[in-house]
Amino acid sequence: MMTNAAGGGWGLLFMAVLIPGFHHQRNDSSIQTGSNSKAQIYQPVLQPSESIPPIGMYTLRTRAGKPCIKASMGAEFIVIEKKTWYFNLDPSRVQTTGYCEKQAALMSLTLPDNAASLQFTFRKEKDVFYVTKITAHVSPLPVCQKCANKTYSGLVDHEKLFKTTDGRSFKCKSENLLLMSSVFNVKLVPLQIQAFTVPKGQYGKEVECWADFNRRVIPIVIGATVVGLILIAVLTFLFIKDRRRQGYESL
Repeated sequence: MMTNAAGGGWGLLFMAVLIPGFHHQRNDSSIQTGSNSKAQIYQPVLQPSESIPPIGMYTLRTRAGKPCIKASMGAEFIVIEKKTWYFNLDPSRVQTTGYCEKQAALMSLTLPDNAASLQFTFRKEKDVFYVTKITAHVSPLPVCQKCANKTYSGLVDHEKLFKTTDGRSFKCKSENLLLMSSVFNVKLVPLQIQAFTVPKGQYGKEVECWADFNRRVIPIVIGATVVGLILIAVLTFLFIKDRRRQGYESL
C-alpha cells in the first residue's frame, strides 16, 4: 500500500513537471466555485433624450383568480440631475403585485432588484373609484463616473386621479405628468385603467379625460367659430352692398 501511494505521488509529480497546465485538484467539498464573481444587480440606465415609452399591459388578480385591476400604460421616469435624464419602464421586466379589497386596492409595478417601481393606490366610494396615491422610485446607474449612487423617489398623495364610475375604465391618450418631487417626475402616456370591477378581465365603457376632450372639442369649436365669423362677414358685405344699390335708385 505504501509503495502504491508513493508511486502515485511520483507519477503526479512527473506529470506536473512535463505537462504544461496540469494542476492537481483536491476532492474537497469546502472549495467554493466562483467566489470571486459578483452577482449582477439590475440598474436602470438614464438617457439624455426622450423616447416613446413601450406600452405595458398589467392585470392584478384576487386570490381566487378574478381580475380586479387592469391597466395599460407607457411610463417614463424623468430625473433632474444637473440636466434632465429619462428612463422608460420596461414592461417585459415588470413584476405586478398588490392586493384588492372591497373599498381599497393597490397595484405595484416593480423592476428586478427593486431598481424602480410605480405604485397606485385605489379607493372606492359608493359607485365611484379613483387613484388617491401614486408613489415611485428609481435607482439608476450614476450619470457620471464620479457621481454617487442615488435613489430618486416621490409621491402624489390625497388626490382623486383618474376618477370614474365603477365598471368603467378611465382612458387618456394625452400626457399625464406627475410631479413626484423637485427632481423626479413620472409621465404616463397613454393610460387606460380600471379597478375593483373588471368583468371577464375586459375594460368597460371608456371615460375620456379632460385633456383628450379639449384636444378633440376645441378644434371643432374654433373651426365653427371661424366659419361663423366668415359667414357673418359675407352676410354683412352683401347687406351693405344691397343698401348701397338701393341708395342709387331714382325716386
